[in-house]
Amino acid sequence: MVSLPHRIINEIQHLLAELVPDFRAEPDENNAHDFQVLIAGPQDTTSEAGLRLLKLELFLPEEYPTAASKICFMIKIYHPNIDKLGRICLDILKDKWSLALQIHTVPL
Repeated sequence: MVSLPHRIINEIQHLLAELVPDFRAEPDENNAHDFQVLIAGPQDTTSEAGLRLLKLELFLPEEYPTAASKICFMIKIYHPNIDKLGRICLDILKDKWSLALQIHTVPL
């Protein structure tokens, strides 16, 4: 983590220190720009594995935080704003990206 920008280090520390119910994001041990995200889905719903856990992958580009993070679902999900590869079509992940968005706010 030494070669990471200060903001990413702070955001990772925030993720580890302030636990959000039904949400977990952990950096990959080999690449701290890549995160595995688990979000508990709504009650009375299931994923293809029979669980209500939504699995996502979040990637921070080298230009982060001035460039948008990339995020996609790792499970099949049917929603008009999610393509067949799990990529999310949302303006804040493209041309409406804001420096105020962080690792823990994008998946939520």
